[in-house]
Amino acid sequence: MENAEDQAATREYAAPAAGVELFVKEMGTGPPVVVLHGGPGAHHDYLIPGFDLLADDFRLYFYDQRGGGRSRVRQLKTITWRQHVADLEALRAGWGLERLAVLGYSWGGLLALLHATEHPDRVSCMVLVDPAAGWGDYQARFKAEFDARMTSEAVTQMWRELDTSGLRRRDPEAYRKRRFELSVAGYFRDPSEAADLTPFRVQGQVQAATWASLEGYGDELRNKVASLEQPTLILHGRHDPMPLDWARELEQTLASARLVVLENSGHVPYVEEPETTLAEIRAFLKEQLST
Repeated sequence: MENAEDQAATREYAAPAAGVELFVKEMGTGPPVVVLHGGPGAHHDYLIPGFDLLADDFRLYFYDQRGGGRSRVRQLKTITWRQHVADLEALRAGWGLERLAVLGYSWGGLLALLHATEHPDRVSCMVLVDPAAGWGDYQARFKAEFDARMTSEAVTQMWRELDTSGLRRRDPEAYRKRRFELSVAGYFRDPSEAADLTPFRVQGQVQAATWASLEGYGDELRNKVASLEQPTLILHGRHDPMPLDWARELEQTLASARLVVLENSGHVPYVEEPETTLAEIRAFLKEQLST
């Protein structure tokens, strides 16, 4: 039997999923919680530091979704949402977990919903942090708002300052990191808070293919989501470029959902309001997983 120190140790390994191997990182002790990163086509690294602070109370399972990070596959252009769902279900079975408590961020929130609609008996509860939209015009509105923010005077000025700073010559690595931070500044309530971030890369082919596979599925997904009964916590930043209307509609569609609006956050509340965000998540998961 493993002692407490062994159980708390971080483990990294390649796990078999639906015909592929996916990179997994486990950490912490306590009831198991799987954490789904955004994207599609990204990887889990940028959620650390951040959600890893929950490892004091839970055994966290992070993984790089198919086609992103260290979960490399050959066919990027044909990846579908159904494959992402099949991967998560295969991981659940491989971990020996009867039911999953799922914490999904951004696209990961939508993936959590997709998985729950396909395997409702395998999900105990969900936390959806600024989830991507699965129907309606919300994704289009999100993109339009993000694009507008990225061309705002505040963000444009930060780009000017970087270009004239000489950082590219003095410290190329710091320059690349700052370029990444400015590329995501539009997600924040205050773009100046896009600092000290963990850079990540999105595989554009994976992103495009996954979203394409969802085209025309919105109405059916809405009906399936309406049948879910799992307790669900929705956290949504007041200043998220994703419309708050989406989170409100999702709360009304799910039978057992509660929406918490984070007043000082955009799309990145685990950076913008970490204490409030993690306290809400921790309290909800403890309540749901203590029974």
